Amino acid sequence: MACALDDLPNAFTYAAARDAGLSDRRLRALVEDGTLERLGRGTYRKANAPLADADLIQVALRAPDATLCLASALAHHDLTDAIPSVIEIALPRSRRPPKVAAPVKWHRFQEDTFALGREQIAVDDGLVLGIYSAERSIIDAFRLRHQEGEDVAVEALKRWLRRPDAVPAQLLQLARSFPKVEPSLLRALQVLL
Repeated sequence: MACALDDLPNAFTYAAARDAGLSDRRLRALVEDGTLERLGRGTYRKANAPLADADLIQVALRAPDATLCLASALAHHDLTDAIPSVIEIALPRSRRPPKVAAPVKWHRFQEDTFALGREQIAVDDGLVLGIYSAERSIIDAFRLRHQEGEDVAVEALKRWLRRPDAVPAQLLQLARSFPKVEPSLLRALQVLL
């Protein structure tokens, strides 16, 4: 059975383990002897794998379309000093959030704009998680400023504008897909520029 485990990536789901030929009994034994770590419901990781964020791995395994958003994405892009107490994850509105042990706050975004500004980051060997670009994260901060706070949105915009690669025209072009946020973002840009 060792070869079945060797055929699996560092992190995998219960279904992948079963497909690789691992029985429930063998899977439990591998967890008990410390060869595998159980990350949460139906997710496992090899104990000898390089260090990685187990919470992000679990989210990526349980929801392939999951996307880091809002404060989590702003922190990743260094557009805020705040350290989020939970991982903020967006899913398409039609998708139900999976049960995970990780501290996640789920958001449901419209399907027609869900993929706009969506990129990917590696969270483990061969495993990626979606993340919104810096520009999309700023737009979402303005769009949801009633929840996140106006100061968070403005500070993120200020920090982004200090970057040498910041192109306000590109930010406004993306904002056109979110008609309710475009006017407030344009006003903030006019004040800051």
